[in-house]
Amino acid sequence: MNLVERVKKILLEPKSEWEVIAGESTSVADLYRDYVALLAAIGPLASIIGLSMVGINLGFGGTFRVPLGSALAQAFTSYILSMIGIFVVSLVIDALAPQFGGQKNPLQAFKVAAYASTPSWIAGIVLLVPMLGVVSMVAALYGLYLLYLGLPILMKVPQEKAVVFTIVVVVVAMVAMMLIGHVSSLFVTMPVMDVSHMR
Repeated sequence: MNLVERVKKILLEPKSEWEVIAGESTSVADLYRDYVALLAAIGPLASIIGLSMVGINLGFGGTFRVPLGSALAQAFTSYILSMIGIFVVSLVIDALAPQFGGQKNPLQAFKVAAYASTPSWIAGIVLLVPMLGVVSMVAALYGLYLLYLGLPILMKVPQEKAVVFTIVVVVVAMVAMMLIGHVSSLFVTMPVMDVSHMR
């Protein structure tokens, strides 16, 4: 699997690429090493630069830059927790598949969780400019579409149940990501504005 080709195809030709992915012989360890670990690092690395060097424009208050140590701690925590989050989501997909007429298959569940996350990971580059973080929401929505396309193919869920299955997985994933976001935010020093000069 060529990383760049896989990213391009899962983003631009998802239906046919899910069929290819379904038939691939690989392992969770290989997917972590060759795909997840590399792409999941984009956002955390970009956030280090964005938070500590570019900074957050506070308008009339100037620009706030997170201390490098805090940015590194937040990025590292976010990275590790997102790696764990993908595995947790794959466990949820695998556990729930039979409830929606699908088949349990831990490897296929992990493939779905990992490859459906591709748009969000690629969009992590916008964290170079913290104020553009909202753009990543569009990428997350496309990731939901990829999830919807992938679940029936890899987990053998009947097409008529794919929407509900996707919604359930998304709700669980959102809870997991909110927890991840909360934990990683504990490592970021938030700006404290000095308004004493405004009296």
